[in-house]
Amino acid sequence: MGLRAKFNLLMLVVAVVGVGLFALAAEPLVNAVAREEVLQSSRIMMESAAGARKYTSEQIAPILKPQIGQHFYPQSVSAYAAKRNFDVIHEKFPDYMYREAALNPTNPQDRATDWEADIINDFRAHPDKSEISIDRATATGPMLELARPLVNKPACMECHSTAATAPASMIALYGNENGFGWKPGEIIGAQIVSVPMSASAVRAEHIRRLFLLPFIGFLALLFISVNILLHFVVIRPMEKIADSAEAVSMGKIDTPEYQYKGRDQIGRLASSFNRMHRSLVEAFKMLGE
Repeated sequence: MGLRAKFNLLMLVVAVVGVGLFALAAEPLVNAVAREEVLQSSRIMMESAAGARKYTSEQIAPILKPQIGQHFYPQSVSAYAAKRNFDVIHEKFPDYMYREAALNPTNPQDRATDWEADIINDFRAHPDKSEISIDRATATGPMLELARPLVNKPACMECHSTAATAPASMIALYGNENGFGWKPGEIIGAQIVSVPMSASAVRAEHIRRLFLLPFIGFLALLFISVNILLHFVVIRPMEKIADSAEAVSMGKIDTPEYQYKGRDQIGRLASSFNRMHRSLVEAFKMLGE
């Protein structure tokens, strides 16, 4: 195996180990960045739902309020507006979900599941906490859950204090068993956005390529540069010195000296060989005399 092959084999081993160590070291950072980007997308969706809630409570509910005594309009409820707004996203991205889960909801469909109840109780135990994000395993794969607390506001007490004071049209629609007894300022539920972790995995793979491809490109450029340097600075001069040495060893003492302009180790080797060559020529002349 030649010097070039040995050198390239060593560089290849170092490059493979370097890429492996780089990928291993970057993996936690890549996953964290990807998860944060997906979490940020979840926050944007959460803000969209909050915007729909605010618009409904401030613009729609006051208009429909005088008519609620005769007929209850779900469109006057901010939670209803937020869910219908999210239906547009859900239609295009079926795995993305939005819920407004409550411990004691008016609509039984909004009753919190076990894990949702745990989040709500956590908000109740820590009123200063404004957001919770968790990774949850499901039958369809891991999900990223982003939750924010739902606080009972004074306007909500008109329908949720007692069944006796609630609009008759709402009682006729949902009954008088659920959604009552709420207290002012109480955390009664949570807004929850669910995003599949597959989105994070796709983003992580994209970021991983952004990290690795330039690094591999740098290694390839370094490999080519070192080979060019090796060829012109080491391999070619040594081959010329070896050719001269072989010619002299075969008795061709009139072989021209190899002139190397550098002052590195190859230059010292060339100078030493040239001195030996001249000494050999002088020795042959002395023998001939």
